[in-house]
Amino acid sequence: MNRATRFALGVIALMLFASGCGPTSFVVGASPADRQLRATVVHDDGRWFSDRVAIIDISGVILNTRKPGLLGTGDNPVSQLHEKLKHAAEDPRVKAIILRLNTPGGAVTASDAMYRMVRRFREETGKPIVALMMDVAASGGYYVACAADRIVAYPTAVTGSVGVIVQTVSLKPALDRIGVRAEAFTSGSNKEAGSMLGAMSDGHREVLQALVDEFFERFADVVRRSRPGLTDADFALVTDGRVVSGVTATRIGLVDQVGDLESTHEAALRLARIDHADMVLYHTRLEYAGSPFASSPQPPGAPITQINLAQFNLSGWSGAPTNGFFYLWQPSLP
Repeated sequence: MNRATRFALGVIALMLFASGCGPTSFVVGASPADRQLRATVVHDDGRWFSDRVAIIDISGVILNTRKPGLLGTGDNPVSQLHEKLKHAAEDPRVKAIILRLNTPGGAVTASDAMYRMVRRFREETGKPIVALMMDVAASGGYYVACAADRIVAYPTAVTGSVGVIVQTVSLKPALDRIGVRAEAFTSGSNKEAGSMLGAMSDGHREVLQALVDEFFERFADVVRRSRPGLTDADFALVTDGRVVSGVTATRIGLVDQVGDLESTHEAALRLARIDHADMVLYHTRLEYAGSPFASSPQPPGAPITQINLAQFNLSGWSGAPTNGFFYLWQPSLP
């Protein structure tokens, strides 16, 4: 056990003893400077001076907020993408981007913001982007991938889920059974649409469905412009909300090719019209970058950098969004 770990455990024990049963929150370790991005060469081309292909990861649910966690808050994925693209734009050695996706999608606006960032980067820098789908790149993840010059998927990737969802829950029947009455004073008949304490009227359903249809049309238009070769039959197939494997996605035209990190690197080199390049990974000082496959995990034995103790928000701990409109595939949700 190293000194940093012993110190952290000692502080935890002290705070538990001092706090009794009250809520306690404290931070150990990293300062704001530790969050600054740096580029580490994770695949060396072997030359004295080489061009670069930068790997940029988009992982987890896409939300324009800091991701919650059991031991602390993480990064804002929208802000993080903006920062990494800015680094790639300003580095003249970076000739292309591998946008590595491992996400089920997320909020409609956050997904659209990422899509616009990627397209703007391509237009302003002329540097090509190849999207690589890992385990999951569905719904909003696929939406973002549509901004790339080329899409590569592992054969076992799960993608598709082109569609929109807004989940509503009504507690009114349960409240009625126990004799609790909730009453809202609103400025209009549709102000309460979607409230879990009220009854969903036909008018409310029409309002929410109209928004779902509008956001779906935006998604469908993105797919149409990105995949002009899709037949009408295949377009109808992929826009019914289903998910497909990387193999099936390639066969019907949602994806350009089945491959892996190596073949994605080769595709990036071809698009950039260069023969050789190092691969670099953007990360913060405390994040591990020992190989091209190290997206953000910390190495074994790394010191604890942030601990939020006995102040748990279980509704947000899983990272699952609870309200709003989403380009999201998450079968674990009700």
